[in-house]
Amino acid sequence: MEQARGALPSRAEIPAEYRWKLEDLYPSAEEWEQDLKTVETLAAEFAGYQGRIGESAATLRAALALRDRLGRLMDKTFVYAKMHRDEDNTNPHGQAMVERAQALLTRVGEMTAFFLPELMAVPQTALDAYLQAEPVLAQYRHFLADLIRRKQHILSPEEERILALSSELAGSGENIFTMLNNADLEFPAVHDEEGREVPLTHGRYLRFLESKERTVRQEAFLALHRTYHRYRNTLAAALNAGVKSNVFYARARRYPSALVASLDDDNIKEDVYNSLIDGVHAALPAFQQYFQQKQAMLGLAEMHPYDLYVSPVADFELKISYEEAKAVVKTGLRLLGGEYAALLDKAFTEGWIDVYENKGKTSGAYAWGCYDSHPYILMNYQGTANDLFTLAHELGHALHSYLSNRAQPYINAQYPIFLAEIASTVNEVLLVLHLIETAQNQREKVYYLHHFLEHFRGTVFRQTMFAEFEKLIHQQVEQGEALTAEWLEDEYFRLAQFYHGPGVVLDPELKAEWSRIPHFFYNFYVYKYATGFCAAVAFVQRFRAEGQKAVEAYLELLRSGGSDYPLALLARAGVDLSTPQPISEAMAMFRQLLPEFTL
Repeated sequence: MEQARGALPSRAEIPAEYRWKLEDLYPSAEEWEQDLKTVETLAAEFAGYQGRIGESAATLRAALALRDRLGRLMDKTFVYAKMHRDEDNTNPHGQAMVERAQALLTRVGEMTAFFLPELMAVPQTALDAYLQAEPVLAQYRHFLADLIRRKQHILSPEEERILALSSELAGSGENIFTMLNNADLEFPAVHDEEGREVPLTHGRYLRFLESKERTVRQEAFLALHRTYHRYRNTLAAALNAGVKSNVFYARARRYPSALVASLDDDNIKEDVYNSLIDGVHAALPAFQQYFQQKQAMLGLAEMHPYDLYVSPVADFELKISYEEAKAVVKTGLRLLGGEYAALLDKAFTEGWIDVYENKGKTSGAYAWGCYDSHPYILMNYQGTANDLFTLAHELGHALHSYLSNRAQPYINAQYPIFLAEIASTVNEVLLVLHLIETAQNQREKVYYLHHFLEHFRGTVFRQTMFAEFEKLIHQQVEQGEALTAEWLEDEYFRLAQFYHGPGVVLDPELKAEWSRIPHFFYNFYVYKYATGFCAAVAFVQRFRAEGQKAVEAYLELLRSGGSDYPLALLARAGVDLSTPQPISEAMAMFRQLLPEFTL
């Protein structure tokens, strides 16, 4: 099935084979309801351990096991509710399910808030003795060591209870943005290449930006950004709420800044964040040279933001059905071996993937799931090259989760986001190199080279610009200033000018771009795209130089989940992101590709 242009289909009109199987999580709503009740029961049972956590090795073992059981069931109920809503954000039943699941998480957080402070109060000598006495506790060794490391940031039981009570409010900014962005925001119709009026949607926007017709690109760009601009004050208020939430929790936990607090979750120093920005700044001359080359290839007198995405190869464009995309992905990732290929087959045939856009469906793409389910992937497949690579990207996340969940106990299975973007980007880099190397002629090769260079632009340069903007907006709030729409527009535009240089004419409508980026609500998430890309390039270079040995080290990294700190796991697999080297090597590859980028 390839979607026709025009009005979006309803959820029911999408064939079942292109919808994920949420029934694998819960065959019926009644079973979800029952698990909500079970979560309440388990939370009450866990609350019975208050005041007893450190009394003996057996008590600690039992409390941790119950905590895991409770966590697994909370994950399962929330994941199901959220994905059910994502199928159609206009469905009030799905909205209500998410609200109920979030409210339950808050109540459970309040009931269990005593645990970490109590565990922190157990003397180190006692913990060591318990680990010796109860071999089953060995799986919690990293968890316990990390808690001790962060001991100064764990508050008293009463303070932790208050923070838990506030957690539902903390997501208000993001929730407001999500509902406005996915359910209420409506874009005007625009004209396609044949001059027909077509509704502009999130899923179609990128396709329009990749159009060979400049008027199509320009009209879509202006229509989308002017729509966001009309809601700039509401969106600024939502973002202000999100940033204030991050700052509040950082200060409550005695961190010097929201950035330091966010990085500390992964035991990463601020130098890693700043080193990324510095490394990308050093490569901006090459970045701006790329725009100059592309402008010349496109034959444009001026380069505008709506010209950045289009391929300079006028007579080659990849249009690929979903069925064809599955086969190309499998071939492109064959270097990862037979086990990985078998898991790709499971993903394609066992209801992991929700493929096509429908009315009310959450925009974009993601991979998710829980410890007790197979992974799930949300797509809005349109048949473009970008969709092909997005499929490979999300499969990287999904198979990372699958391997980790089956190799690690629950306490260690959840890998940090810092590692997540490596697994997804390795897949994209392998796929694009395969397509470059098997291109039938120079024009096809340049088409895929353009995609790879665009990957650098979008994942390293653009995400680092976002990371720099995110640092600025948090500093603004930390200094007691407000994030007004005018300030956000001016700062974002200034940063965009610095990155793109004088060779790109930035339309004033670009000032609204900050307001449509959901990742600004994710508490310093975006820099991990850029570091992940650079690490992925390093891994792929190792695969090609060292063969199976490097592939096995990488797969072992995927199986390691969160069993150690991300920088330590990466170093064990052969890539050291605590140094600037992977960033420098990735930027060097970008420079090396530029001379090949010519027709």
